[in-house]
Formats: sequence, structure tokens, C-alpha cells
Amino acid sequence: MSVSDRVENIRVTTLENGLRVVSETMPGLATVAMGIWSGAGSRHERADEQGLAHLLEHMAFKGTSRRNALQIAEEIEAVGGEVNAETNTEYTAYYARTLGPDMPLAVDILTDILADPAFDTTELAREKEVILQEIGAYEDTPDEVVFDMVMETAFAGAPIGRRILGTPKTVRAQNPKSMRGFMDRTYRLPSMVVSAAGAIDHEALIHEVGSQLSGFSPDHAPAPEVALYTGGDSRRVKALEQAHLVFGFDAPSWRDPDHYAMHVFSNILGGGMSSRLFQEVREKRGLCYEIYSFFSPFSDSGFFAIYGGTGESQLADYTPLVLDTLCDATNSVTTAEVSRAKAQMKMSLLTALESPGRRAEQMARHMLAYGRVLPRDEMVSMIDAITVEDVCRVASRALKAPPTIAAIGPIKPLMSIDAMVSRL
Repeated sequence: MSVSDRVENIRVTTLENGLRVVSETMPGLATVAMGIWSGAGSRHERADEQGLAHLLEHMAFKGTSRRNALQIAEEIEAVGGEVNAETNTEYTAYYARTLGPDMPLAVDILTDILADPAFDTTELAREKEVILQEIGAYEDTPDEVVFDMVMETAFAGAPIGRRILGTPKTVRAQNPKSMRGFMDRTYRLPSMVVSAAGAIDHEALIHEVGSQLSGFSPDHAPAPEVALYTGGDSRRVKALEQAHLVFGFDAPSWRDPDHYAMHVFSNILGGGMSSRLFQEVREKRGLCYEIYSFFSPFSDSGFFAIYGGTGESQLADYTPLVLDTLCDATNSVTTAEVSRAKAQMKMSLLTALESPGRRAEQMARHMLAYGRVLPRDEMVSMIDAITVEDVCRVASRALKAPPTIAAIGPIKPLMSIDAMVSRL
């Protein structure tokens, strides 16, 4: 027997096999965004599987026993729709956007590519080359490389810190057997969610999904390796115009109530043109073009960091100013700053909820993280409840952990990590 629940316009049904189906009907819309989210991302890979979750995403659209790659593209585009996918640290998503009446086709295609992938060896060889080109393009982009450097250093040796793209060696090593093995181990119905928003009828969605994914195991997938933050220092001297730097710290997980306050602090420090880092480092001193902070929560850990790029001759002034601005912010956040950051968070949240694609994604992430969809009012209430004291407390908590430094470019003048720690 399936179990259903309703909150606002949201319906959630857990099928007998453990698959959860969630939808939100959004009146006035003619389109529907839907997808299948699997709680299997790059952190679920073994060492010799690095990049496999991303490769699976690519191979999903390369054919099944019923459709080849061209037929998949032609069928969805014949009704004006589109399909795509993305790989994350903690999940992989396969999604589609169509007119409401064409939802059954979207479900059929997405379930087909997941339940019956061909993994044709010719297509696989070709797609590996595509990904190797993607890795090459990525290596030519230092402001992306530095983010992988900081994650690899912050979570040293742990899968959560590995590159989603993988390495040329691990990508080349994959084959149909390894891909099916990864899917059998990690794509399990209790950790999969079908989510849809827009011009959607919940009962019709359940009917279309039916037993399409019954080939996946109803057992729970093995838990990923725990994300243990370590901190550290990673530097790569390279002949570039700019030095790209990330200063990172341990932070709350999705499940930690403090993660909302951490978002507020990140916004105050480097979340917009009125943020402290933008004003102090760029506007007043002209030491960089781009600087911002960000907070990435995971299911069992989190990471807060500051990114910026500056010239070699500016490093001596840039680094101390960034660190001093960070330290000052942890102790002197104002009521006005917290109010502004909360307003920006609510605006971002509520704007996202007006997009069926973003809404379907958010509901799926909530189901994977919390086992339920958080109502809008509950999320807004949690944001409204954040105080200045909360923000200062989570900021101070983050700075107590060992920092993580990642830098690439003309970075010889960059101060040592010991000097940075003493300044913090």
C-alpha cells in the first residue's frame, strides 16, 4: 500500500517499493518540470570509481533497448520539451520540462534511461573522450581548479573532497560492468525521489511512474563515508595574470539548525555589493575585481569559504585585509546587516519557489535531506528567527576549526598558513 501526505499544494506519496513521489500543482502554469533524483553522487564513489557518477549522467542519454540517443532527443523535442541531468556531490538528477499534457512522455523517457540504459561500448568510448575534453577545459580555468583544490584539502582523503569530473585515469578505466555495479549499489528506491512542479496532477504522475522503476532494489543503499573536515594548505605556482585564492572553514550541515545563520553570515560577509568584503576589498581599496563568500552545506558536514582573485603585487595587502575583515565581521555584525541578509535570503527563496524547475529541485532535495518538504512558512520563520547573536556564534564556531587555504597562480608572496592562523 502506498502512503500519501499533503501540505499546501504539495502531495507526497511513498509507494510500496519505497520510492517517494512528490509534486506541487502551481495554478496558472501550462508547463511541468519533473525529474528523478537519486541520492548517489560523487561522494558515493569508491577510489577507483572517481568520476563514475558523472559519467553515468552522460551515458543516460546515449540509448536504451527502446531508443537510441537520437530518438531520445527527437521524441522530447518533438513536443517542445527538453531533458538534461546534473551530478552533485550527494545526488544525481535527471529532469525534463514539457507542456502539462506531455508529462507522460517525460516520465517514460526518464524512467527508460534509468531502468534500461544500453551502455553501448562505442557510445561509451566516445563519451569518455567528451569528458576528457571537459576535464581539459576545466584544467585551463584556474578559478574553477582552485575550488576543487580547496575541497580536496579541506576533506583530505575523503570521497566528498574528490573532483566530480574524476581524473583521466579513472574515467578511462570505467566500463559497462563498473557502471552497472555502481548503479546496483547506490541507485536504491528508498534514496530516489520523483519530483514534479507546475501543471501537474499527482495521481496522474503516480500512475505514469507506476512500476517503471521496480527493477531497482527496495533496500537502503550503503551510507557514504563520513565527511571529516581536516583543513590544510594547497598551493600551485602557475604563470597567470591573477592569483586565485580560497580561504575555507568547517561549517554546519543541512541537518544542523545553525545552517540558516551560517547563510546569513556568508551573505553579510561576501554576498553582494553591500557586503563587507566587496566594500572593503574592492570598493575602498581596489584590490580585486571579484570577491565573495559562499556556504555549501552537506548532509553531515558543511564548508564556508571566501574566494577572490588579485594580482601578485596586491597579495601583500589583499590577504591581511580579507582576514581582518572576516575576523571583524565575526564580532561586530549589526542588526541592520542581519535584517538585510535575511531579506535577501527570503527574496531568493521565494523567487526560486515561483519557478517550477527550481521548485521540483528543492522538493527533491528536501525529501533526500529531511524526508519531507519544508513548508514555505516554516522556512521563512526559521530565517526570521535568526538573531545577531546566532550569526556571531556560528561565525566564531567556524573560525575555531583549522582553516583551509587553496591558491593557484603567481602566489609566491602569499603569507604562510601559520601567519594566517595567527592573524585569525
